[in-house]
Amino acid sequence: MHITILGSGSAGNCTLIETDTTALLVDAGLSGRQIAQRLALIGRHIDHITGVVLTHEHSDHTRGLGVLCKSRPLPVYANRLTAEAVAADPEWQERVRISWRLFSTGASFEVGDLLVESFSVPHDAYDPVNFVIRHPNSGLAIGVLTDLGHATKLVTERVRAMDVLVVEANHDLKLLQEDAARPWALKQRIMSRHGHLSNDAAATLTSEVASDKLRHVFLAHLSRDCNRPELAQQVVADKLRHIGARHIAVAVASQDKPTATLAL
Repeated sequence: MHITILGSGSAGNCTLIETDTTALLVDAGLSGRQIAQRLALIGRHIDHITGVVLTHEHSDHTRGLGVLCKSRPLPVYANRLTAEAVAADPEWQERVRISWRLFSTGASFEVGDLLVESFSVPHDAYDPVNFVIRHPNSGLAIGVLTDLGHATKLVTERVRAMDVLVVEANHDLKLLQEDAARPWALKQRIMSRHGHLSNDAAATLTSEVASDKLRHVFLAHLSRDCNRPELAQQVVADKLRHIGARHIAVAVASQDKPTATLAL
């Protein structure tokens, strides 16, 4: 099993999870051109993608679908409300017909030799979900947590005993509160229980699900203006050290380039 975060941040999110026979994208929020270019940087090709799973309908998670689906009927897995929200956009209706594979929130389904488990998360979208992606043959599991305002009990329970955790660390609370470019209403939305996780919230969640099995944490969806990669990494790493979980490596995903591919 391999994982590469092709890009993550407020401008677009896309993660590649692979086995020897399956290449799955979690969200496609970069432009189609950027997805193709970043796949090429790691020696992959856009035609080798097996399918896409969507967390929700916001453009920073769906922007590249048009290019991905234009040349072939690539399966796109989403719940009904997410698919309807994407399909209702006139831009999509004019550009491409998407080959939807609908799942019910909370359901599990197979994509190639991967098992995808969906679960509901609190975010300001129609029916947002996050995923645990398992490779049953090896017993490996990757949890993907982005775009959630707080970690519910369900979220925490679903991502215990992961080998890898991708977790949102969107903002530093002080930097967000002091940001002069954002109106107060937007700051309230980001900080709300249906907004985005702060560095401190990501650290708390990560420490609560830390185990001997968890070895790698990727911090994702960082705000360009209201966070700093080194700050997010320090907050989460310090929390893990405080509970004695020094075996967990903490890396920060970039908006601008892919992470190094991690082989499990």
